[in-house]
Amino acid sequence: MIYTIIDVETTGASNKLTEISIFKHDGYQVIDEFTSLINPESLIPDYITALTGIDNGMVANAPTFAEIAHKILAFTDNCVFVAHNVNFDYNAIRNEFKYLNIDFNRKKLCTIRLSRKLIPNHKSYSLGKLCKALNITIVDRHRARGDAEATVILFELLRDQESAEDVFNEFLKKSSKEATLPSHLPTSVFNNLPNKTGIYYFKNKKGSIIYVGKAKDIRKRVLSHFYSKTKKSLSMCRETAYIDFELSGSELIALLMEDAAIKTHYPEYNQVAKRATKMFGIFTYTDRKGIIHIAYNALKATPNPILVLNSITECRRYIEQLCMRYNLCPKYCHLQEDVTTCNHYKIRTCKGVCREDEDYKMYNLRVLEAIDSLKQNTKNAVLKQKGRHSHEDAFIMIEQGTYLGYGFIDKTEQINTTEDLEPFLIRQKDNSDVQKIIKRVLMDL
Repeated sequence: MIYTIIDVETTGASNKLTEISIFKHDGYQVIDEFTSLINPESLIPDYITALTGIDNGMVANAPTFAEIAHKILAFTDNCVFVAHNVNFDYNAIRNEFKYLNIDFNRKKLCTIRLSRKLIPNHKSYSLGKLCKALNITIVDRHRARGDAEATVILFELLRDQESAEDVFNEFLKKSSKEATLPSHLPTSVFNNLPNKTGIYYFKNKKGSIIYVGKAKDIRKRVLSHFYSKTKKSLSMCRETAYIDFELSGSELIALLMEDAAIKTHYPEYNQVAKRATKMFGIFTYTDRKGIIHIAYNALKATPNPILVLNSITECRRYIEQLCMRYNLCPKYCHLQEDVTTCNHYKIRTCKGVCREDEDYKMYNLRVLEAIDSLKQNTKNAVLKQKGRHSHEDAFIMIEQGTYLGYGFIDKTEQINTTEDLEPFLIRQKDNSDVQKIIKRVLMDL
């Protein structure tokens, strides 16, 4: 079997190649080499130049990738693609071929994953730290040839390990997870993931959460990320060093847990619903004249909201309907501000409380009717859900339309009233995204 041991340098975020080095290896020794600077046809950022030493002047007269693509295809043909953190180098090259409408498919081996298996218990498997621990000298660190040459020495050391042939063959099988898992993720971590419903956390080397997802089958869903070839997935998987999880029992609780986790940790790769959304509440108060007002404000500034909604527009629309249905005054429903008497363009049903043509006590009676109708439209509910295991139930609690949280309870517990569930309730924050999830369920009750 012939191997091509490869390293590339890129422009960083745009991932255009600036240099490539390939050592062809027959399993015993190097038999050929191809190394070249590459003109990326785009500017090289200063931070990349500081890291690699490759600047725009060095690549100005270098060949473009298109000009050497045929050499790379021929050089790697019928060879196993080997690299340290192989998915990075492989996908960088594959994307360059994709721009040229050329398919590039090679079997892959990752020297990080091989090292974890064949020479375990090292503190770090980054190329620099691992080579230092193994006394492998790297000449021209962060240059393609220097890093590729060091990877060749590491590769030969791995080939000499006991059971190396079995490990290599196992990793080369198409069905092997080893070829699919992120380089920095220990296989034991993936093997610990359950085939159950819940949420999962991708973490980087520092332990920071970079992505939160939910799944009916955590293990299966996580594996699908590693097969994905989208730019986001490739970048995310490259950073993943650990995966944690929480079981939820039901898909609905998993949705709620996922939303809360995203809004708590703000993971880098969760672009949707990452920000905590602003909510608004409808409330009432009585002024010095004794007139009851219906008003709305941001939920944080709303005392005892009767109804929680997703936007100011939704609040105004709701109050307009109350005004017309119960002959209320747009001024005292805060649909018009800074006016002496109401003159709403659409609502003409006010009986004159703002002009003192109607006694405020009669007006207040209709306001109280409107408030009662609002309260009747908000539901109290306890939604029973499947527990995380056979001896457990789960529940979601909603009070007057507001989501309070979820909880898990042993089936042997005696529960007679809603109050009995309180000790088991894991309180959560309500928000517009949660309301959308909850409303879909309440509509079916």
